[in-house]
Amino acid sequence: MGQHTQFYYNVTTGQVEREGESKAKDLLGPYATAEEAANALQSVHDREARLNAEDREWRDG
Repeated sequence: MGQHTQFYYNVTTGQVEREGESKAKDLLGPYATAEEAANALQSVHDREARLNAEDREWRDG
């Protein structure tokens, strides 16, 4: 306990941070590794693209 073991991507600064360094409103995460946090924006983009494709497929039948 008390260890900051999770990582976050700060959308304001563009930096990877450890848990507890910034306000939650500026963060994406948590991520298990700094590398995963560094790729947060790409992960969000990929997930949104996949969900949009699924929505189109469902809507267009």
